[in-house]
Amino acid sequence: MFNVNANGANIPALGFGTFRMPDDDVARVLPEALKLGFRHVDTAQIYKNEAAVGEVLATSGIAREEIFLTTKVWVDRVGHDAFIASVDESLQKLKTDYVDLLLLHWPQSEMPLADRMGALNELVKVGKVKHIGVSNFSVALLDEAVKLSDAPIATNQVEYHPYLDQTKVLEAVRRHGSSLTAYYLMADGKVPKDEVLKDIGAKHGKTAAQVVLRWAIQQPEVIALSKTATISRLPENYDVFDFELSAEEMQAVHALAKPDGRIVNPGQLAPQWDN
Repeated sequence: MFNVNANGANIPALGFGTFRMPDDDVARVLPEALKLGFRHVDTAQIYKNEAAVGEVLATSGIAREEIFLTTKVWVDRVGHDAFIASVDESLQKLKTDYVDLLLLHWPQSEMPLADRMGALNELVKVGKVKHIGVSNFSVALLDEAVKLSDAPIATNQVEYHPYLDQTKVLEAVRRHGSSLTAYYLMADGKVPKDEVLKDIGAKHGKTAAQVVLRWAIQQPEVIALSKTATISRLPENYDVFDFELSAEEMQAVHALAKPDGRIVNPGQLAPQWDN
């Protein structure tokens, strides 16, 4: 496992994501992921599984400081008191005094960005949050968030996979000393079936999914979130540190990007995208 250092946050480059994982799946799969070696766990208020994640972490036998834990504040936490109270509730569910990283889940909210960034900074000052970041922010909004914040932005968590060119966002996070955390890396099931990716994998004795996870973490300042509800698939997701893609192979994966490659685009939440 290797880490990405982003504005002082030392983030394991491979994380275990819990999006769309009901409590039963979290209770069944996350303990096995931790046994395998995953030390970066990603959840969110809107996933409705923070309590299940907290229970697994509390009973894992792994010291809290060894886990890098991320959660995200949902857009309807409007007003300073409601925002702070929602984070206190998250901490209670997660059975911890602090989270390593707290993100604004989407840019669109009735609470102004300046107020939301102010609340994040306050949580850092009182020790409830170690690092802060954003999710699904465009370059312009990331620039604005950086200006509004005393604490540095550790990451912008965005959709990223071979079919979506995120060059502009990558340039922006690097300019700010930040990182890009990639979700939806399997592109809703397209990746495992892709012939180009399968061919690259065959040369390394790896699957197409492993090629894409490796492609992500091999890029500077990129963190990959993997996710599975199938325990037998966990080793495949984790076993990406014993091979390296050549420059030509990296380029071949990048070349799969399409102008209409974006999958996640909820109109009421999304910004004006960069590409």
